[in-house]
Amino acid sequence: MKPTLLVLAAGLGSRYGGLKQLDGLGPNSETIMDYSIYDAVKAGFGKVVFVIRETFEEEFREKVAKKYEHLIPIEIVFQELDNLPEGFELNPDRVKPWGTNHALMMGKSVINEPFAVINADDFYGRKSYEVMANFLTQLEGSKNRYCMVGYRVGNTLSESGAVARGVCETDEKSNLTGIVERTQIKRIDGVVKFKDENDEWISIPDNKPVSMNMFGFTPDYFEYSDQFFVDFLKKNEEELKAEFFIPTLVNDLIVDGKIEMRVLDTTAQWFGVTYIEDRPVVVSKLKELVDKGEYPSPLF
Repeated sequence: MKPTLLVLAAGLGSRYGGLKQLDGLGPNSETIMDYSIYDAVKAGFGKVVFVIRETFEEEFREKVAKKYEHLIPIEIVFQELDNLPEGFELNPDRVKPWGTNHALMMGKSVINEPFAVINADDFYGRKSYEVMANFLTQLEGSKNRYCMVGYRVGNTLSESGAVARGVCETDEKSNLTGIVERTQIKRIDGVVKFKDENDEWISIPDNKPVSMNMFGFTPDYFEYSDQFFVDFLKKNEEELKAEFFIPTLVNDLIVDGKIEMRVLDTTAQWFGVTYIEDRPVVVSKLKELVDKGEYPSPLF
């Protein structure tokens, strides 16, 4: 059994105004997603499922999926606003997608094995795919045991400003006990700090684990998602911007004592383009990795 990689790419069209701007950041205009697929194949994933919006299927198949078809089997599924459980109707004023956990639910029809979830536009690093694949290959046939990659907060900061991160608390077995979303984290005078509810800057260790939305699940997670999405819709019928997020559901399941989620430590550096000023930094980091021989150039 090889695990599957589920790539959340439905936001690409909206955020960048069309796939044409899927930004080439590598030495030969490789996108961050190119490196993700390359790393996943090397780490032993056996299939990639992309969640996209149907409006840009043709362009996506032509410009993106085609590059990977010779490397690994590809599936494409669609996240649409009106993809709702029976008994619910879409409010015509709703324009915002339903969030990361709704996107994940779209993979249910094509995923029957342990799987990892990533954002399409984040660089997670080869080591992260390796620790994730190793853990997932042990989970075949099991239920309620999941995992996530816990990045060391110091390896995820932006030089251009404060960032939001899900700060993880763990027990002695490295299982997650809770995630607290901190919306302002940055390095001040060499020390990583976050701003708390009282507007005070609180310091945390450089190696404190944070979630960058790289989770590992078994297919039973789809059942929880279906159940909780119904509850979410009942509670948020009038809310046009409410979103159903993966960390929120994970937290609820941990609090309810239904699941265990192992936090896998990685020394990998996470990076993404949070601010436009981050772009040149990402370009130089990718070039550095290529120069060190970690990636071929061109990649494919």
